[in-house]
Amino acid sequence: MGETAFDGNAAGELGRILRYWGGNLHHFPLTPGDGSVIYDCQYKEAGHWRITEAE
Repeated sequence: MGETAFDGNAAGELGRILRYWGGNLHHFPLTPGDGSVIYDCQYKEAGHWRITEAE
């Protein structure tokens, strides 16, 4: 993320992203192939997640 990530509050922003993401998990079946984009507080794409097949 670097030193300038999220206006100097990377830990706070990451915590917010993870709380929001965790609160929305009930909307997904969590089966292989399922996933979603993850957004920061300015609604910019910050990453994504995806369920994959177990190896």
